[in-house]
Amino acid sequence: MESLSFFVGVIGNIISVLVFLSPIGTFWRIVKRRSTEEFESFPYICTLLSSSLWTYYGITKPGGLLVATVNGFGIIVETIYVAIFLIYAPSKMRAKTSILVAILDVGLLAVAIVVTRLALRGDIRIDAIGFMCAALNIVMYGSPLAAMRTVVTMKSVEYMPFFLSFFLFLNGGIWAFYALLVHDYFLAVPNGTGFILGTAQLVLYAIYRNAKPPETISAGLEEGLQHEHLISSS
Repeated sequence: MESLSFFVGVIGNIISVLVFLSPIGTFWRIVKRRSTEEFESFPYICTLLSSSLWTYYGITKPGGLLVATVNGFGIIVETIYVAIFLIYAPSKMRAKTSILVAILDVGLLAVAIVVTRLALRGDIRIDAIGFMCAALNIVMYGSPLAAMRTVVTMKSVEYMPFFLSFFLFLNGGIWAFYALLVHDYFLAVPNGTGFILGTAQLVLYAIYRNAKPPETISAGLEEGLQHEHLISSS
């Protein structure tokens, strides 16, 4: 059983790395155009916080090495993404991003670590960290609901990239399976939720992949939905 769970965890790490790297095209566009355009930094600030908390959880929990390593990689990638925003965003967006980073990725993370280290011990500490990680992950897995609503409204999958949906589906499924093998329900609940939402996205993709949106709807929504690619990646 241990060898199976380790193998599943390694596969989960590989898929998670692909998910972390999936927005590279968007950020390459930002660098080339030297502008963040209409893209939002908030999803990546939240993903940085999530990766930091999961790394802390993996370090704290015995046998959590696989969770810690992949999320440690996530910290590096998301830090680069946020740094690109700070470099190329207009002054108003740069100020907003800086404030959110200070509050969430520095302040909230520091409070979570200090409180759990000083006030909690043993399994209670692990459970508290796991609860925070699970709650944040469920919220983040829910962010693609906006993209799904757009697909139904526009009757087009243009703003819901197939490979991103596919990798989120795989990522949620493999980590939920791993969580059941190691009896870690803090991993199982959010990733099970992600697996269900990923399945729903693939079903929508199958329904609308050949549909053509009405021109009036497409023209009216295109500009306001430019950032959906970015939000979905969280």
